[in-house]
Amino acid sequence: MNDDPGALPADPSLSAPAPAPPQPHAPPHAEPQPQPHDAGERPGWAAPRRNILFIAWRDLASRLAGGSEVLVDQLATGLLARGHQVTLLAGGPVAERPYPVRRNGGTYTQFLRAPLAYLRNFRDVDLIVEVCNGMPFLVPLWSRRPAICLVNHVHTELWPIRFRPPVSTVGRRIEDTVMPRAHKKNLFLTVSPSTAEALDHMGVGPDRIRQICNGVVRPDPPTPRSPDPLFLAFGRLADYKRLDLLLRLWERVRPVTGGRLVIAGDGPERARLQALAGPGVVFTGRVSEQEKHRLLCEAWLLMHPALIEGWGIVVSEAAIRGTPAIAFDVPGLRDSVVHDHTGTLVQTNGQFASAWASLAIDARRREALGQAARTRALQLHWSAAVEGFEDVAEEAIKRAGREPSWR
Repeated sequence: MNDDPGALPADPSLSAPAPAPPQPHAPPHAEPQPQPHDAGERPGWAAPRRNILFIAWRDLASRLAGGSEVLVDQLATGLLARGHQVTLLAGGPVAERPYPVRRNGGTYTQFLRAPLAYLRNFRDVDLIVEVCNGMPFLVPLWSRRPAICLVNHVHTELWPIRFRPPVSTVGRRIEDTVMPRAHKKNLFLTVSPSTAEALDHMGVGPDRIRQICNGVVRPDPPTPRSPDPLFLAFGRLADYKRLDLLLRLWERVRPVTGGRLVIAGDGPERARLQALAGPGVVFTGRVSEQEKHRLLCEAWLLMHPALIEGWGIVVSEAAIRGTPAIAFDVPGLRDSVVHDHTGTLVQTNGQFASAWASLAIDARRREALGQAARTRALQLHWSAAVEGFEDVAEEAIKRAGREPSWR
């Protein structure tokens, strides 16, 4: 994505916060494809070029890839364009990228294989970025290289949903207790005030929390909005996305609004959701980037009933196409949706259904929210995320007192 010379003045709500996490406030994606990045060196950047290793659970090639994988891909490709050496070590299926990607076992074996892969191939890196998606790799226990712990969102509420005791109990304890202790000397990087606040509650000192903001790729020219009511849910079909709740609410809203509810994406919940779906529901499965663009432009509203997000990249992807979102006031989504400005945040199921029906009927209000959402999304540049990461990476290396292995 290239920065627009005619971009609007910066929105203070999008600027990177001070190291201390913010205080509480009142207030999926298509088949992953590599996206355009800001290329070229950063003006005025005088620091050495670094050798950086990302260790992550998944690559974009995984059918379960989500916002965390998009973030890592955008950072890695942006860093490569700025002259850094970047490698991704990930479990499961991987695919060719502009930067090297090395497969590191399967869903669970990768946690045991990562230290061995590091010792064999990556002992000379300048920085390791541990991407923690619930279960950490605990890099500081087996490497003395400078490290950053990148946390898209904290999984505290998700462990008991995905696993039964004792697995859920052990997993939660490892994430909220062992991980912070293992990284007690390292910086933590996240993408939203909500996750920064959660890390603070886990005992990570505010002086060690840094934040960058997700970007959004500038879309192709818009395609027409649907003349008939069309509501879109987009993303991985997983339990914490609560699409079963969306289907129940649709039965209350459909008699008022008519139209269709389109659910785009794939995942472990698809068969169960299809069995629950009533009239007017369409499942598309995974779609191409072209189809994703068409659906996001065509939709009247983006429906996002998830329990938690790191940010909710699809909210920004819809917003830049002028499509506002309805979501619950939960971590991550309360950061990507500005209540009553770029969309609506609700507290209860009843409020969700009410907001859905009222915005479907009120075209003028819906259009105003969509225009404000687009204005805000136009300020989200991946180049800013890459530059913010460069700053944090340099700080992490200097804190560890390490010299670069190459220039």
